[in-house]
Amino acid sequence: MKQVSWGIIGAGRIAHQFAADMSYVDNSRLYAIAARDSKRAEAFKTQYDICQSYGDYDSLFNDENVDAIYIATPHNFHFEQAKAAILAGKAVLCEKPITISTEEAKALYQLAKQKKVYLLEGMWTYFLPAIQQAKEWVKEGHIGNLMHIKADFGYPQAYEPNSREYAKELAGGCVYDMGVYPIAITQLFINETPISGFVTSHLAPNGIENDAAFIFEYENVTATLATSFRCKLQNWAYIIGDKGYIAIPDFWRASQCFLYQGDELISEFTDKRKSIGFNFEIEAAANDILAGKLSSNIVTEHMSLAFQARMEWIKSQINQ
Repeated sequence: MKQVSWGIIGAGRIAHQFAADMSYVDNSRLYAIAARDSKRAEAFKTQYDICQSYGDYDSLFNDENVDAIYIATPHNFHFEQAKAAILAGKAVLCEKPITISTEEAKALYQLAKQKKVYLLEGMWTYFLPAIQQAKEWVKEGHIGNLMHIKADFGYPQAYEPNSREYAKELAGGCVYDMGVYPIAITQLFINETPISGFVTSHLAPNGIENDAAFIFEYENVTATLATSFRCKLQNWAYIIGDKGYIAIPDFWRASQCFLYQGDELISEFTDKRKSIGFNFEIEAAANDILAGKLSSNIVTEHMSLAFQARMEWIKSQINQ
């Protein structure tokens, strides 16, 4: 079987999760890691028994053995790093959010088209079997006409103004960090632009939002969403129709979903995976790359731009 040879930029927590799940994928191999700290990169290389480590990013971009690059660095670095990878002719899977502005996202997708290079935002939730099953239930009409979406995602994050979560220069705040998930799950089931919206928020001492709730009104659907660094939220999603609803525990990393009509459980799904869940995204991206595609049918450019538009609007309301 042909395999895509991957390099990773960044050696943090998400990069480790991505690397750990590579063992569950047949059409890919992890070849290289690049981090600003060469010792950290070397330790990563040893841990996952991969071929190459670099203490700078340009060396990875220029490595002829690398077909695709996974970008796992803080949000504010994504644009320049993805741009450099595209200009080097590498396929790109970039952690969400792909950029921190609609303008940057549009520029990246335009550049990828010009250079005929594959570009995908790493909204791994979309590729999970439980999420795909929930989509199928909706498509089959089991919940009737969609009426409401409720979703939230929050975990307590201790206030540290220089941390990735809170630092202004690192595009900190719960909206980009965690809020992208409820926004994305809404976009998956309502691929429309909201008619109106409302935001309420709480700010950390440095002025970065550490809690936010937002309501979007669509033509026929209401989305009630929230995100937080102040507390653990329920972290479930509910897809609600006039005939029933779907409950998805821990929807951002979903392994289960439940279909209800009234108070009766009609059906349930569990994927029984042993992996974290990044393998589904990796496999799908690699299949696209091996097929010569330049984009994904699952996380499309339109969807990525919609994520950016929603987050940009929320941030504008918070910063008024």
